[in-house]
Amino acid sequence: MQQGEIELQAFGPDHIEGAVVLSRQENWPHRPQDWQMALQLSSGAVALDEQGRVTGTILVTPYGADCAMINMVIVDRSVRGKGLGRRLMDQAFALAGDRPLRLVATADGMPLYEKLGFVPSGTIRQHQGSVAKLGAPGGVEAAGTADLPEIKALDRDAYGADREALIDALAERGQFAVIRRNGAIEAYAAIRPFGRGEVIGPVIAGSTDEAKALIGFFAAPRPGAFLRVDTGSGTGIAGWLEEIGLAHVGGGVAMD
Repeated sequence: MQQGEIELQAFGPDHIEGAVVLSRQENWPHRPQDWQMALQLSSGAVALDEQGRVTGTILVTPYGADCAMINMVIVDRSVRGKGLGRRLMDQAFALAGDRPLRLVATADGMPLYEKLGFVPSGTIRQHQGSVAKLGAPGGVEAAGTADLPEIKALDRDAYGADREALIDALAERGQFAVIRRNGAIEAYAAIRPFGRGEVIGPVIAGSTDEAKALIGFFAAPRPGAFLRVDTGSGTGIAGWLEEIGLAHVGGGVAMD
């Protein structure tokens, strides 16, 4: 490799340490364990400089044959403006194959994604903070392993893609809660360790009240704990999340 040249390689476990350094430079909260989970579910590429330092990352998470999510797109600030982001995206296109692609764009990434033909489909709001003391909601219960097939079926109907591998990974690391009607699961949420504390999501619910109840089920026994919830701008729960201590701290634009 010549001086100043950037090489792309397949993202492997040996690159996680460098990826953590890169994400921390961007003030992302991801721990090594969070990168490990993302890589477990994905394939991807890393950019390495002549010293072997990770200067760029991208992951592609397939949801069966239905679609794939591009995520963990980071380019070191010292090498921006040199076409590395486009090279990483080209790798993502190759890894995704024929699957339609989705992503959540930051302001820095929007111009490139728009040039590549992605169009906005929604807004994602990130809420986090030390959760207030809450009363336990009624009508929600912890889910067990036997509930996973029904949760997977509900998730596929709601999300429109096969996220079975994601749900299995969440089951390995976290907990699920469900709302049942007439014995059938009609809403669910998951919680797992992430970053500075825990993250609640996905939250699949048929109403605002159900979404609040599911989040409240996890928040109620954790007063003062650091929680994160990412939600679409149209879900109607943003104000309530702020009321319970989870401030709006950023987000992105969903694109496909």
